[in-house]
Amino acid sequence: MTTLRHYDIIRSPVITEKATIHSEQDKVVFNVSKDATKTEIKAAVEALFSVKVKSVNTLVRKGKVKRFKGIIGKQVDVKKAIVTLQEGQSIDVTTGL
Repeated sequence: MTTLRHYDIIRSPVITEKATIHSEQDKVVFNVSKDATKTEIKAAVEALFSVKVKSVNTLVRKGKVKRFKGIIGKQVDVKKAIVTLQEGQSIDVTTGL
């Protein structure tokens, strides 16, 4: 798999309070492409960040219907990956690639 495909799979890191709590357990949360599989996500994280991945869990957050000034709109669906790293491995998501 080419390096450009790795950048297409991993969209951005998720920096929230819940993701910070996960980082204490050697887990990192990423927004990923909707068509990415767990094996592709694992390969992309290992190639881009030079770490060993223990497991990958994925979830899809369905977009909600919201109103803004009376206009109805829909948020987009988001696929997230919770990547568990091997013992002693870490990723600093505050720095760029």
